Amino acid sequence: MGIISYLLDTHTFLWSVIESSKLSDAAKNAIGSTNAQLFISSISAFEIANKHRIGKLPGFDDMVINYFDILQSFGVIELPVNMKHAHFAGSFEWFHRDPFDRFLAAQSYIENLVLITNDEVFSSLPWVSTLW
Repeated sequence: MGIISYLLDTHTFLWSVIESSKLSDAAKNAIGSTNAQLFISSISAFEIANKHRIGKLPGFDDMVINYFDILQSFGVIELPVNMKHAHFAGSFEWFHRDPFDRFLAAQSYIENLVLITNDEVFSSLPWVSTLW
């Protein structure tokens, strides 16, 4: 079996690090697989820091302070946002307006990554492959 590349939704990454009991069995198996290549978007770093700053992620001080060390120990690969991602995220038709989700959908599609997410809003995008 070959390598499967996954993009972790922000909540998937947070739950993987802090509350793994919230992950589905399929998500746990994919994340823990030796055949998995795990990516996290740079937009997730912004989302975590921003939501923590405005009080939507109380209790995540350690995650924000030690974010880069946690990334390294978790073994994920950073997926920077590039112009193709940004242009596509801003231009495709979708009722969902959350900019973080729009970037993750765009990156998942453009980079051909399976998005590990519990967010059913992505199911309305037939060109985004998801796992939960």
